[in-house]
Amino acid sequence: MTGHRRNAITSEVIIVGGGMAGLSAAIYLGRAEREVLVIDNEKSMARWEPHVENFLGFPEGIGGSELLKLGRRQARKTGARFANDEIMKGSGKINGFVLHGNAGNYRARRVLLSTGAFHIPPEIEGVSDCLGHSMFYCKDCDGFRVRGQRIAIYGRENEAVRYALGMLFYSPSVIIVTDGKKPRWDRTRAKWVQEYGIAVYSKRLSGIRREGCKLKALKFGRDAEVKVEALFTTRGDIYLNRLAKSFGADLDADGQVLVDDQMRTSAKGIYAAGCVTPANCQMIIAAGEGATAAQAINNDLFEESLATHSLRRFREKQLKTWRETGKAPDRKRLSKKILTKDFAR
Repeated sequence: MTGHRRNAITSEVIIVGGGMAGLSAAIYLGRAEREVLVIDNEKSMARWEPHVENFLGFPEGIGGSELLKLGRRQARKTGARFANDEIMKGSGKINGFVLHGNAGNYRARRVLLSTGAFHIPPEIEGVSDCLGHSMFYCKDCDGFRVRGQRIAIYGRENEAVRYALGMLFYSPSVIIVTDGKKPRWDRTRAKWVQEYGIAVYSKRLSGIRREGCKLKALKFGRDAEVKVEALFTTRGDIYLNRLAKSFGADLDADGQVLVDDQMRTSAKGIYAAGCVTPANCQMIIAAGEGATAAQAINNDLFEESLATHSLRRFREKQLKTWRETGKAPDRKRLSKKILTKDFAR
């Protein structure tokens, strides 16, 4: 579905983002007989993870890319469609929403934003090759993997201290490196650093020593180095909220899209799920949020069909087709025809 710009593609529900939240939502909505289009630019953070060990049902672990592949296959089995595009902005209409992408325009009655976030990597040459093997972003996801190892926390904010203290459950050897920057944690955390004997290295890093993707040491200057087997970075996140802002959805101070317990944003008809929301950014949590959003969207559309009598119109078509052919009409195909007519008005 890429190529030159053309007439808008319509769908009952559009999901922007094909990561764990988006795919989970697509599966649930597809199984609810909703016409679903997932618009994805294939940049989910899950693809970075070479070995995911904390996703339910995979006791031996699974690669993030493989998990995405399986999720797409499962969503397609329910009838969900996919478009490879990047949505730049959105706008509302009386009877739905319009999404403007690089490759085309799209229209839907409801929109789910699962655009995710971007973890800011440390500015250390060569460390990106260690991602998912000995350099990590999430202590809750990967602390278990580095039990008993020499662990370094990269950062200088309150979160760096929180990470360092949390990692003491996994190893007695935990340090903080600020990479030449002055620590900015508060007095309480400064006391904790002293109380728990956490060494702080404030000199600027000059590089790393590694064997393949396995970290061996952090280098300071020409000769000095500290042996390290795992590095957790806390430089922060960039929340991909541009589309949410174009719809007028409220954000928190960090840029996360605010949602209620049904994943509804402040913009009516716009939902959000996954790492772009204030949830703990983990794959299985994102998948759960996607399922919650999907059920809320399905219920919202169902209530609307009762209020507008569109369910009655479908029922009439259903019974007529059944009497004439002995077959049930495809609800998704029929809803698409109705939706296209509604937008044409």
